[in-house]
Amino acid sequence: MARPRNDGPTPAELEILRVLWERGPSTVREVLEALAGSRKRAYTSVMSLMNVMEEKGLLSRTPQGRAFVYDAKVTRRKTRSRMLKGMLNRVFDGSANLMVAHLLEQAKPSEEELKEIRRTITDFLNQKE
Repeated sequence: MARPRNDGPTPAELEILRVLWERGPSTVREVLEALAGSRKRAYTSVMSLMNVMEEKGLLSRTPQGRAFVYDAKVTRRKTRSRMLKGMLNRVFDGSANLMVAHLLEQAKPSEEELKEIRRTITDFLNQKE
């Protein structure tokens, strides 16, 4: 059976998006240099991946001399929202309560982080009124 097409970013694509969100429009070489710290990659592999991402609508590209400059077409916030919504529906059957409970179990937040989470929930509830 064929694997379903995934319109969201793969882990490798997400790494490239992070670079572009931080640096802004960049060439393949610039992205490759920014990724150098995590693991060794070939220029052609990064270029191929970025071309696939452009086809998927995740990146735009503009010619600049003999190279292309790529830019993220999706925002960090929108990407996070889509990925989180997908996980909420696929893994937690749409239950925000189950997802948050599991996240708290796994993350084991500090007291300071828990205070911040409480403030976020309070702010969210105040916005709904």
